[in-house]
Amino acid sequence: MKHAGQGALDALEPLLVEIRKQKALKEKKRGVFYRGATAFLHFHEDPAGFFADVRGKSGWVRLPVNTDAERARLVSMVAELTS
Repeated sequence: MKHAGQGALDALEPLLVEIRKQKALKEKKRGVFYRGATAFLHFHEDPAGFFADVRGKSGWVRLPVNTDAERARLVSMVAELTS
């Protein structure tokens, strides 16, 4: 599974806009977010769709982000982890 390219990030832009609202995160490269000096969130693309890797309390978690519900789940998880 490869990291999301520019075309994939273009498709995910509405989701990126929501994630950028989290003040605790810094987008060091488009679609790659850090919390302080620690990598926190990035995206992958695959024939099965788009996925987000987010650093949870117990390590990295991979979530699908293809539907509105999946994207809302990610935004909610990010908000919870960064509050």
